[in-house]
Amino acid sequence: MKVKNKNYSSIWDEKGVVKIIDQTKLPFEFKILELKTLSDFCNAIKKMKVRGAPLIGVTAAYAVSSLIKNNSSNSYIKNIYTSLLNTRPTAVNLKWALDKIIYKIQKTNVKNKKEKAYNLARSIRDNDIVNCQKIAANGYKIIEKYYKQKKKPINILTHCNAGWLATVDWGTAISPIFLAHRNGIPVHVWVDETRPRNQGALLTAWELKNEKVPYTIVTDNSGGYLMQENKVDLCIVGSDRVVANGDVCNKIGTYLKAISASENNIPFFVALPTSTIDLNLKTGKNIPIEIRDEKELSTIKIKKDSKTIEGTIYFDRAKVYNPAFDVTPHRYITKLITEKGVIDCNKGAIKKLMKL
Repeated sequence: MKVKNKNYSSIWDEKGVVKIIDQTKLPFEFKILELKTLSDFCNAIKKMKVRGAPLIGVTAAYAVSSLIKNNSSNSYIKNIYTSLLNTRPTAVNLKWALDKIIYKIQKTNVKNKKEKAYNLARSIRDNDIVNCQKIAANGYKIIEKYYKQKKKPINILTHCNAGWLATVDWGTAISPIFLAHRNGIPVHVWVDETRPRNQGALLTAWELKNEKVPYTIVTDNSGGYLMQENKVDLCIVGSDRVVANGDVCNKIGTYLKAISASENNIPFFVALPTSTIDLNLKTGKNIPIEIRDEKELSTIKIKKDSKTIEGTIYFDRAKVYNPAFDVTPHRYITKLITEKGVIDCNKGAIKKLMKL
């Protein structure tokens, strides 16, 4: 996607070196980092320099392919796997990518392991782009349908960041919006600020600005009011894990948006690649919820003049609890938008989809 009219992706390799956009610096600074060591890759994921379930998976695949260049022993590969897997427990794409690449390289002879790992990482990256383009096309048809019905600009509420920065390119929940805008459908996006890390205000709004898509940033708790005032036509969010019965795990606050949408008869869509679907878990109650550092809530970064500074917004030693995700029961989900098609959010439809 575009940054100051120049095309970028969120992760790429250049002459064997993995490069990422440091998302913790955006939108105030556009900084590219090189990932070389296991610590580099783990810190990039844990500290959210890369974030978004699909991108975390791609980063993990690149970590394996990059790190085994100098040591491809099974013990070291196991260490890579364990270290990366422990960085963030909720997004299933991390484990999906690690299992996919490590299973295949372990079946490859030592001589070909490095090349095999590199090709697999590139394939996972390239497939993510293609899958997001397909999600964009499938979601676009939904937006187009509502536009033809209403014959007025379509107001879409989203939560957190599920744009191209959460994937390699295009994104999940935001990709249909990008495509609709490019195809001339008038859209406007209500962008939840998304406390505590403000991914909506800092990342989604920045993406939309670069693509010249009309948007307005609102507080996380504004969604219900906007729906009551008939200012939302549909909601589209991403996901970090969808389990067998259709329960959806996403950024904290998604559950409340889904309840409000249901109460106000507003369609609530979830966009995701099938790599985010976890058939090993039966219900959302089984999903591990990441509890993050309390400082994410108690401190905030602001730009002052040309500098970015950090300040405390709570009183000293305030008690804080910071779950990063919540689970929305499948009954609140209108449809799932995937690269394989748009489906109902239930066990039967998901099982059928995963067989395609």
